[in-house]
Amino acid sequence: MPKFEVTILGCGSALPTTKHNQTSQVVNFREKLFMIDCGEGTQLQFRKAKLKFTRLGRIFISHLHGDHCFGLLGLISTFGMLGRTADLYIHCPKGLAALLEPSLNFFCNQSPFKVIFEEFNPKVSTVLYEDRSLVVTSIPLKHRMPSSGFRFQEKAGPNHINKEQIDFYEVPSFELNRLKAGFDYVTPQGQTISNSVLTFPAEPVRSYAYCSDTAYYEPVIEHVKGVDLLFHEATFASTEALRAAQTLHSTAEQAATIAKQAEVKRLLIGHFSARYPNEERLRQEAMQVFPNVEVADEMLTFTV
Repeated sequence: MPKFEVTILGCGSALPTTKHNQTSQVVNFREKLFMIDCGEGTQLQFRKAKLKFTRLGRIFISHLHGDHCFGLLGLISTFGMLGRTADLYIHCPKGLAALLEPSLNFFCNQSPFKVIFEEFNPKVSTVLYEDRSLVVTSIPLKHRMPSSGFRFQEKAGPNHINKEQIDFYEVPSFELNRLKAGFDYVTPQGQTISNSVLTFPAEPVRSYAYCSDTAYYEPVIEHVKGVDLLFHEATFASTEALRAAQTLHSTAEQAATIAKQAEVKRLLIGHFSARYPNEERLRQEAMQVFPNVEVADEMLTFTV
């Protein structure tokens, strides 16, 4: 199957620690790289992960808190020093362009490429990017400022030709594209041969959703319904539920509840508070609600 992977560059929360970098991850879809959030130090993590700078074309910023976007200026500056010429697209809530452009004009005014800001309204689900095989949609979240998650949805591919049956029914080659698109074949004698006889189904489509930063927010459920892998923030343990409510973050138990109600296949928790020396406690709490839980950590790659 074509590659669909998520590499964690940072999974800590706002307070820096020596254990976790601030939030960033990279989706590798068919060798195209899409970055989600860009906390401080992301460009160094990108190098450690041995990802290729030239394949990163788009960055999706969830919201305008520093631990999700302070790394942008350094990353863009490095692109310039590397001689990048391809445009870089940044999908972000309204306001980031006005904040960042003065710094870019000062520090990166000789860059040989354009930085193109495509701002969106985080309060409304919107298609942000689409090509022949992938669509990326925003997911409204609930946080102290407008915040958005993202769903990466693979598009259905064409059916596969069953060569043995094609030869048996003597189907001409000019009919093959119609068969891949799902049409039946009608023989010169008027007999209809079902598409299911002449083709094999395409591979199941895959999907990944990212939800951070957010309080427990039930409207998210419909947006992430049935995804193969859900990243949901689990900043706090249940004993800090009051603190989670005050800061509009989630507990591990709440992240698992969203995963269970949305019937996702796997849950990946992250955005951990600096107060926890390890995340096993959070994993155990999540597993009490939803059994298929994985824990984010820097340089881990998860296959969708």
